Amino acid sequence: MEIGPLDHETLLDLTVNIIPLGILVFFFVAFIVASPFGWNTVASGLQLAIVGTMIVLLTVLTYYSGRAIANAERDGEPEEPPGVLPETRE
Repeated sequence: MEIGPLDHETLLDLTVNIIPLGILVFFFVAFIVASPFGWNTVASGLQLAIVGTMIVLLTVLTYYSGRAIANAERDGEPEEPPGVLPETRE
């Protein structure tokens, strides 16, 4: 199964971000539909703004990490941690 440049393995790697994204979306919709704490324009607006911002940021993070994973798998180069000097490699 492929979605654009993302293959099955990449999608499995991205479930780390997709599951919390689903939880955030669930609570965003639940707080709008059910409104369990009543509706206060300032408090509810602030709450929805925080959750909505986290949804957007996590979506952007998931997209860029998916691209990075797909590019790394396509290139097939071994990964080196940043800051490793060439003479310290074994």
